[in-house]
Amino acid sequence: MQGFKKLVLPLLIAALAAGCGDKKEEAASEEKAPTQVAAKVNDTEITVHQVNFALQRIPNLDKEKTKAASLQVVRNLVDQQVLVAKAEADKLDRDPAVVQALAAARMQILAEAYMSRKLGAPVEPSDTEVNDYFNAHPELFAKRKIYRLQEISIKAPKDKVEAIRTQLAASKTLNDFGAWLKAEKYEVKAAQGVKPAEQLPLEMLPKLAAMPDGQAMLVNTPDGLMVIVLAGSQAQPVTLEQAKPAISRLLQQQARQKAAKAEVDALKAAAKIEYVGEFADAGKEPAAAKPAEAAAPAAPATAAPAADAAPAADADAISKGVSGLN
Repeated sequence: MQGFKKLVLPLLIAALAAGCGDKKEEAASEEKAPTQVAAKVNDTEITVHQVNFALQRIPNLDKEKTKAASLQVVRNLVDQQVLVAKAEADKLDRDPAVVQALAAARMQILAEAYMSRKLGAPVEPSDTEVNDYFNAHPELFAKRKIYRLQEISIKAPKDKVEAIRTQLAASKTLNDFGAWLKAEKYEVKAAQGVKPAEQLPLEMLPKLAAMPDGQAMLVNTPDGLMVIVLAGSQAQPVTLEQAKPAISRLLQQQARQKAAKAEVDALKAAAKIEYVGEFADAGKEPAAAKPAEAAAPAAPATAAPAADAAPAADADAISKGVSGLN
């Protein structure tokens, strides 16, 4: 028995010593391992994952500037956490308006996350699809123009719109028309600017492209009418090679919008939806409207510089009455 104790004791000591050595090595390795904490604000830790997430949201971040950007991100997160801590101390997270805003943000983020995962990565359109779009819109590409436009916004009730159209057609000059508007005491705002084809509504563009310089068109607006006078134009075509990247992005966007709508429609069809009280009419299908075509693709970098924004107008309601104004 005494011999057994003599044998076991050294083995036990050796085992304990080995265990202590393992703990020391683990402690040393933990000390060397990179920390996941970037900063601390009171008892709250700001993690490296938060920093990396913020960095990923910075567009076109140069790798050489990543270090400086990460330091700025940490500073911003610290500032944010200080404000959050104070807001929570003041119980703002229980304020009804704040609770609603947080709930709305959560819904938006979850909906976008689901749709992003469902749609996956954008699919590159085929060369045939790109060529077809290019050929279908010569006013944007092969026959692209830069337009010099004069715009007259007229605030008027709906029952006066037809009289304004008639007067425009009867006016020999734009000055005559302006004098009539002044005499009738219509509220008028005038503007002018230069716009490339891609900054104009696609529904309006074919008509504008076919107009000779000096003519005008009428466009319905929510408050009345807008007279758009083509003061001048200059051809500036774009080749297929120049337009291909922009067309590809546009076709990808259109495809994703179509897929997203189909997914939402399918989910709604499978769900039990009930509109209640004053919102009961929301369940009724709105009156069928002419589908609006997507916005024109942006001009390539080699095209003319962007000019003023396109006029805010209901391009679907372009008047057939076009009067020559010289």
